[in-house]
Amino acid sequence: MATLRFKALDLVNQRKPIEVSLSSRKISDYYGENTFGFSAMRATMSSDNFKKLRKAVDAGEKVDRNLADAVASAMRTWAMSKGATHYTHWFQPLTGATAEKHDSFFDLTGDGEAIESFKGNALVQQEPDASSFPNGGIRNTFEARGYTAWDPSSPAFLIENAGTKTLCIPTIFVSYTGEALDYKTPLLKSLNVLNHAAVPVCQYFDKDVSKVNTTLGIEQEYFLVDRALFDARPDLVLAGRTVFGHSPAKGQQLEDHYFGSIPSRAHAFMVDFEKTALTLGIPLRTRHNEVAPNQFECAPTFEDANLAVDHNQILMDIMDKVAERHNLKVLLHEKPFAGVNGSGKHNNWAMSTNTGVNLLSPGKKPKENLQFLTFFINTIAAVHKHADLLRASIASASNDHRLGANEAPPAIMSVFVGQQLTAVLDELERTAKVPMEKGDNMYLKLGIDKIPEILRDNTDRNRTSPFAFTGNKFEFRAVGSSANTSSPMTALNTIVADQLVEFRKAVDKLIEKDGMKKEIAIIQVLRELVVQSKSVRFEGNGYSDEWAEEAEKRGLSNVKSTPLALDVFHRENVKELFTKHSIFTEVELNARHEILLEEYIKKIQIESRVMGDLAVNHVIPTAVAYQNKLITNIRGLKELGLEDELTQTTLDSIKKMSRHINAIQKNVDEMIEARKVANKIEDARERAIAYEEKVKSYFDTIRYSVDKLELMVADEDWPLIKYRELLFRR
Repeated sequence: MATLRFKALDLVNQRKPIEVSLSSRKISDYYGENTFGFSAMRATMSSDNFKKLRKAVDAGEKVDRNLADAVASAMRTWAMSKGATHYTHWFQPLTGATAEKHDSFFDLTGDGEAIESFKGNALVQQEPDASSFPNGGIRNTFEARGYTAWDPSSPAFLIENAGTKTLCIPTIFVSYTGEALDYKTPLLKSLNVLNHAAVPVCQYFDKDVSKVNTTLGIEQEYFLVDRALFDARPDLVLAGRTVFGHSPAKGQQLEDHYFGSIPSRAHAFMVDFEKTALTLGIPLRTRHNEVAPNQFECAPTFEDANLAVDHNQILMDIMDKVAERHNLKVLLHEKPFAGVNGSGKHNNWAMSTNTGVNLLSPGKKPKENLQFLTFFINTIAAVHKHADLLRASIASASNDHRLGANEAPPAIMSVFVGQQLTAVLDELERTAKVPMEKGDNMYLKLGIDKIPEILRDNTDRNRTSPFAFTGNKFEFRAVGSSANTSSPMTALNTIVADQLVEFRKAVDKLIEKDGMKKEIAIIQVLRELVVQSKSVRFEGNGYSDEWAEEAEKRGLSNVKSTPLALDVFHRENVKELFTKHSIFTEVELNARHEILLEEYIKKIQIESRVMGDLAVNHVIPTAVAYQNKLITNIRGLKELGLEDELTQTTLDSIKKMSRHINAIQKNVDEMIEARKVANKIEDARERAIAYEEKVKSYFDTIRYSVDKLELMVADEDWPLIKYRELLFRR
C-alpha cells in the first residue's frame, strides 16, 4: 500500500490541465442543442401537433395516442440526425442513482428488411424489472413486472458516452400494481397539489392567476481529488468517504480557498462539464471554490422544480464522467473528510404564478405585500407544523456525518427570516386589533408598507440555518450533496400545500360566517399563524450549544440519527397528510421507510467492513513493522553501550504504539461481533438502531488510534494517502 501511495503521488505530480476546446459561439448559441425542447419540437413536428403537445404540457394533461405517435416520430428523426442509435427510458429508482436500459431504433420488418422505428407505445411506456430495484416489499423477487411512463413535462435529451449517443426520455417508474418506485412520481404529484392549493389563495389578490409553479435552484457542492489518489484509498472507493486520516497542519482555518483563484485542473474540468451541461439545457451560471480545500460549487438559474431535479441528477452523472477525462474523481459524499466542511445541496425554493409574480418576493403596493406575507407566513407555519418530516426527508447515513458538524445546519429544523422581517412579524403579532379603515390605510398601520425597501437584497443569510429566507426564496440548506432532492421537495411542497388549504378554509370561514372583510380576515389568520409558529424562528448561531438547549425549551426536535428521524413516517398525522393529498398510499410510505432503513444499514455496514479491513490488514501490519524497526534501533544503540535514558524516548514510542495497536484490534473485534448481533435482528428499524448505536459507536474510537499511529509511523511507511495529499495536491 505504501508503494501504491507514492506511485499515485508521482502520477499526480506529472498531471497537467487537459485543454478544453470551446467553440467561438456564445453559450446562447448552443444552449439546449442536445435537448428535445420546444424549439426542436417546432422544427420536427407539424404546427398542429406542436400546439397540441405544448398545450398538453402547459396544462398537465394526458397526451393521446395519436399525438404520442407523432411525437415519437419527430423525436426519433431529431435524435438520429444528431447521431443517436439507441433510446432509453431514463428514470430515478429508489437507489439514489438514475437508471436506463438502452434499446436500438433498429428493427426488422415482417419480410426481414432492416428499418429504424420508434412508435408512440415505445415512447409512452416500457417495462423494466420492478423486483430488482428497492421496493420495500411491494414486489416479490418472482414478481418482476414494473412500468416506466413518459413525463412530457421534462424534455428528452441526448447523452454521449464513449463516442455514441443515446436518446434519454425522462419517465416515472411504478410497480405492476401502481405503487411509485421512484422519486419523480411523488414529486410530480406534490407539484400538482401545491398548484391546486396555491391558486385559490392567489385569487384573493389577483383573479387572473390560474396556475402556480414551484421554482427551484439547486446549488451543488462537491470535492475533487486526483483519480490516482482516489484509487489508492479503498475507503473512498467503497464508502465514498475517508474513515481514517489525521487532520493536516493546514486545513481550512486560513479561509484562503473560499472564492479564491480556481486551480487550473479544476477549472478545466468545470469548463468541460459546463459545456456538456449547457448543451443539455442545464442553465449553469456559477462556479467557485468552496470553503474546504479542493471543494467547489456550481449553481444554475432557477427553473421549474421537476426540471431542476432532473437536471441535477443529470449533472451529477455528467460531472462523474467528465472527471474521468481529467484524471479526477468527484466526491459527492456529504462528509468525505473529517475536520473540514462537508458538502450540501442547497435548495432555493419559491413559487411563481402564470402572471409572472414570485409569491415570495415583496411588491411595491400594500396589497402585493399582503400577498407576499400570506405565502411567506404560511410556509413558516408549514415548516413549524411538520419540522420532523422535513428532517426525515434529508436523513441518510452520509448526511448524518455532516449535519451539525460545525459547518452544516444542525439536525434541529428552524427558520431564519432576518432582523427586518422578524420586526414585521413581531409587529403583526403585537397588533391586538386590526384597523377597520377602508383602502390601503389598513395595511399602513401594520407597517406592511415598509417591506419593499427593507427586503430587497437586505435580508442577511444565516449559514447555520437549515431553512433560511434569503430575500425572494427559501433556502433549504440541510439537503445532502449526494441526495436526490425530490424527497425534500416532495415533503416541502406537500406541507405548504396542506397549510394553504387550511389557511383558505380559515379565511373563508371568517368571510362567509362572520361577515368579515377579506383583507381583515387574511390579516387575522396570518397573525394567528405568526403566534403559533414563533418557536420555529431562530436568528442566531445554529451551531451553538446554547441553541440546542433553547430548542429543547421551545419543544423543537433534535433528532441526530437517521433511524430515529425516519420514525415520522409511521405517525398518523404524516400518513394522513400524504394519503389525503394522494402523494403516497400507506403501502408506499411503509415501503419507503423500509427502503431508507435498509439503505442506512448497508451503508454503515460497508463503512464498518472497510474500517475493519484497513485497520487490521493495512494499519496494524504497518505499525508492527515500524515497531520492529524501532526495536532493532534500540538493540543497536544498546550494543554500542549507550545509556538507557538515550533509548527511553524510542521505547516510549513503542509502548504507545502497542497500546494503540491493541486498542484497534480489540475495538475492531468488538465491532465485528456487534455487527453479527445486529444482522440477526429481523425488524429493520431495530436493526438500523443497532447499527447506529452498537456498530457505528466504534468508528470514532478506532479512528482515534489509527490517526495517532499515522503521526508516529514514518511517512515513507504509511500505507494510506494522507489528508494533506488528498486536500492540497491539485
